[in-house]
Amino acid sequence: MTQLIEMSEREYFASVGKRPGMVVGRSSFHALTSFLTGYDQSSARHRAPGLSGWHEWLVARRGQRCNHAWPSQVLHIALPGGWDNPWNLPPDHEARAIEVLFQLLDEFLAEREKNEAAQTA
Repeated sequence: MTQLIEMSEREYFASVGKRPGMVVGRSSFHALTSFLTGYDQSSARHRAPGLSGWHEWLVARRGQRCNHAWPSQVLHIALPGGWDNPWNLPPDHEARAIEVLFQLLDEFLAEREKNEAAQTA
C-alpha cells in the first residue's frame, strides 16, 4: 500500500472517495465539501496548488455560469433535476452527489496533471 506522503493528490482523493467515512466520519456531501475546502485552504497556506482552478473548471465543465460556490456547482452536475434542500439531501441524492464529486475531482486532477506534464516537457 502506498504511504500517504508518497501519493499524488489524485491518488489521495481516489482513496478518500473509496472510503469517505474514514476521513469525515458520517459520509455526507457537506462533510466532504468541508473537508475539501479545509484541504484547499491548508494547501494555499503552504503555497501548494490544492484546488486552485476547481471552481472555474466546474463552471466550464457544466457549461453554464451562475454565482454558486463550487459545492453547488457539483450539485448542479450531479442532480440536474434540482434539489429541495441542499443541507438535507435524500439518501439517493446524497450518494449520487458524493459519487459525482469524486468523479469530477478525479477528472479535474487528471487534466491538471496532464497540463503540468506538458509544461515540463
